[in-house]
Amino acid sequence: MNLIDFTKEFPNEEACERKLKVYRVREGVVCPKCGCVHHYWKNDKKCFECKQCRYRQSLTANTVMHGSQLPLLYWFTAIHLLTSTKKSFSASELQRQLGHKNYMPIWAMLHKLRIAMGKRDERYTLKNMVELDEGFFTTEVPDDEKGKPLKKGRGSQRKTKVLVMAETVEGNPTKKSHKHTAVKHIKMIVIDNLSSETIDGKVKDNIESSSTIISDHSTSYANFKSIVASHRPQVIPKDQVGQILPWVHIAISNAKRLFLDVYHDICPGYIQNYLSEFCWKFNRRTMGDEMFDRLVVAGLGYKNSFRYNI
Repeated sequence: MNLIDFTKEFPNEEACERKLKVYRVREGVVCPKCGCVHHYWKNDKKCFECKQCRYRQSLTANTVMHGSQLPLLYWFTAIHLLTSTKKSFSASELQRQLGHKNYMPIWAMLHKLRIAMGKRDERYTLKNMVELDEGFFTTEVPDDEKGKPLKKGRGSQRKTKVLVMAETVEGNPTKKSHKHTAVKHIKMIVIDNLSSETIDGKVKDNIESSSTIISDHSTSYANFKSIVASHRPQVIPKDQVGQILPWVHIAISNAKRLFLDVYHDICPGYIQNYLSEFCWKFNRRTMGDEMFDRLVVAGLGYKNSFRYNI
């Protein structure tokens, strides 16, 4: 929805509460004490009461908003801004738009939503034809590496390693695009190292065993034949990477450009959250106005566990 429609539908806190109740009832409220799925709504207390054990839980309990002291209007506004643009939204800009005096609660709210995006995408695996490669993203120097001489290249302390996977299908080249495949879904996962053991584990968790993986001839991928149905490794010259693994490197380039536009420097501990946002939005790029609903639903299925409490 556009900004005018959003302000019409959610003009105040009460409108957000009514809408969140509709979402929760539709998705199903589960009692955290006894597991019962049948509840009364107590309008005077604005909470759900379990029909079986009488346990009460608030409207935001056991969701991404669990324990938050911020108004629901803040949360709905953040969800709207994150889903209404291809680019991201910085915490400082959202703080300014909301007129909130403290930066950290707004920053934490955005990270909680990004984590919910990542949790939602963890439910799905890639299949059929999958391009795979690593990307190296510039981040802040980790605290335990500060003061040490900076290494060069991909081994630099300022480079965070990311495993990038793109599910593709056969496509028809056009005058505008000479690619022989079309991309469906992507995953980008931060990894500690490039060992075959580390990468094998991520592949098992995120790619179906019936799939075919296309990659370069890295020794880190030596075990793929025992994990998936087919592995097609190739020795790829640098000038042909964009032709053989086009979608992986388009995803890497677009993510890096997004980060440069919004963030001056990213802490290595939080880059996965930003990557989760990028992938979540990319994987739902054709949904249009439905993305708002999808993110609200994703937030209802994930109880906040972010270490910074707001």
